[in-house]
Amino acid sequence: MKQIELKGSWILQAPKEKIYRIVSDFEKMPERFPKVAYSLKITKREGDTLYIDAKAKSFGMVIPVKMKTRLLPGRGYISENQNDTLGHTGHEELLLEEVPEGTKINYRYQLHIRNRFFAFIAKPLYDWYALKMWEKAFIDRLRELVKS
Repeated sequence: MKQIELKGSWILQAPKEKIYRIVSDFEKMPERFPKVAYSLKITKREGDTLYIDAKAKSFGMVIPVKMKTRLLPGRGYISENQNDTLGHTGHEELLLEEVPEGTKINYRYQLHIRNRFFAFIAKPLYDWYALKMWEKAFIDRLRELVKS
């Protein structure tokens, strides 16, 4: 199994609470972040834990993903994701931190690839390109949303 880790940090000039309200509202993800989330359905809720069936957009494909996401009120979320189509599992963290300039978003995605063929081509795709694409599709859109 191949493991790839994506990490990034960005500062948005907005209060942490406003950013949290947007990033924790998973039901509105397809509407707010259409380049990332094609569709999403919360199938079960246990306190701050959401069980989600999603169709994510990645590299021009729509792929089914099962998510178990733990909301960290006011601080972000941690999610365990599974994609059987491509043979991936992932550990995702989006954590918010107050800084003098606004809010710092610390993002980390640990991707585990079971498919040997895909593992061979995945490293160059995911190392830099995937994080840049996610930044454009999610962080840049989030910047727009917090301004309104």
